[in-house]
Amino acid sequence: MPEQGEDELRVLVVDDDFMVASIHARFVERAPGFVVAGRAASGAEALDAVERLEPDLVLLDVHLPDLSGIEVLRRLRGRGDDLGVIVVTAAREVDTVRAAAAAGAAHYLVKPFEHEDLLARLEAFRAARAALQGVVAPDQQHIDAVFAPLGRARTVLPKGLSVETAAAVLAALDAAGELSATEAAEAVGISRVSCRRYLEHFVEQGTAAVRLRYGGSGRPERRYRTA
Repeated sequence: MPEQGEDELRVLVVDDDFMVASIHARFVERAPGFVVAGRAASGAEALDAVERLEPDLVLLDVHLPDLSGIEVLRRLRGRGDDLGVIVVTAAREVDTVRAAAAAGAAHYLVKPFEHEDLLARLEAFRAARAALQGVVAPDQQHIDAVFAPLGRARTVLPKGLSVETAAAVLAALDAAGELSATEAAEAVGISRVSCRRYLEHFVEQGTAAVRLRYGGSGRPERRYRTA
């Protein structure tokens, strides 16, 4: 484990699969400004490790042998731990994504993923954390930086689009990695036409990116993902 510097953020890796935990730990160690504080293989170990090691961030799996990662997150919040949590899991159920967001997860990353996918979220977490450092009375720009990327959606939503649905669409994109308007609509529970309005708005704002997937006959399918 690399020696910790003053500005490095300490990360606890929680996963019951030793090999997966090792891969995630190596990803963290390759990220500038982050260091692995420890590992845990169960929910109980994670709760204890947070108390002992006082990490800045937890990479938290959902499927653990005793408690679910969502329950671990809820217990952390219930006892007053406000550290950052990035959910890293193969679970793509809408209820799980919503529960993670409601419990205060900073990001939700679906396994398997590449180092660059985790790095982007680590950097976003660092930026959000740094936004209020040294600020006594934050203005709206500081606050939006803490809640990015959802903060951008809150400030520029066109008429007819709701904050809650925007957050749900972004969470679905973040969880799945890439979705069509039809798939995103099914995940969130709204019409395809409405969902596409949110998706195209996110593309215009730079919150999401779109690519065309060409098949046989007909128009190419538009595929969206968070930027």
